[in-house]
Amino acid sequence: MLQPPLIVLMTDFGLEDAFVGVMKGVIASIRRDSHVIDLTHAISAQNVRQAAFHLERSIGYFPDETIYVCVVDPGVGTARRAIGVEAGPYRFIAPDNGLLTPIFKRWPNARCHELTNAAYQLPNKSATFHGRDLFSPAAAHLAAGVPLDDFGPAIDVAKCQRIELFRNRPLDDGNGWQGEVITTDHFGNLITTLEGSMNADGGNWTITVGNAPPLPIVRTYGEVQPGQPLAYTGSSGMIEIAIRNGNANKELGVGEGDAVEMIRT
Repeated sequence: MLQPPLIVLMTDFGLEDAFVGVMKGVIASIRRDSHVIDLTHAISAQNVRQAAFHLERSIGYFPDETIYVCVVDPGVGTARRAIGVEAGPYRFIAPDNGLLTPIFKRWPNARCHELTNAAYQLPNKSATFHGRDLFSPAAAHLAAGVPLDDFGPAIDVAKCQRIELFRNRPLDDGNGWQGEVITTDHFGNLITTLEGSMNADGGNWTITVGNAPPLPIVRTYGEVQPGQPLAYTGSSGMIEIAIRNGNANKELGVGEGDAVEMIRT
């Protein structure tokens, strides 16, 4: 018997409450042999741009046929659509709120259907927990072999919602770039919008953020002393700011949305 497709969950629910566990229970009730992986449940509350970033940076590490359930949904219970998408070798279940912008950008010929067929939803759908009542059942039924066309009417991908993704702008003097902090990881490291590839020319660049001194871009934590701040290219390919053996978020007083600059010296 063939293994069912992998189901990957990404939400802003956190793990303190029962929400994620209930979603997994719904999936197992429909397709007991489903293999579910948690990408993250630590997206900042209602932060659709942050979710789009993490999705874009993660999809290439999962096998073909993976089904992504992305529930960062500030419009839950409103007229916003719920959609299922086939793009490249993957499928996505998400609200139509721009979260899938990088997917549509990468695969402009993606197929999209609105999730309206009540046969693939839980009865008595809640106005505030579509992750349980709508998105999880859709993913489980997809994994069980239900074709996307059966979930509801087709939607022109060009009419799906888009958001402005993270962008850097050149400094006024042309000597660098201004970006921002996308998110803070578990260790307090600051992940920025600045791409590590921007440092590929071998020039002398420094990173400035908050009240920290200008930081040279190094390869690894071991190139500075314990307690010292540093900048480096992280595993996501973005420039990150950290304090060796410390917490940059707390010690520098810098976090999500704060400005960061990359300056040629």
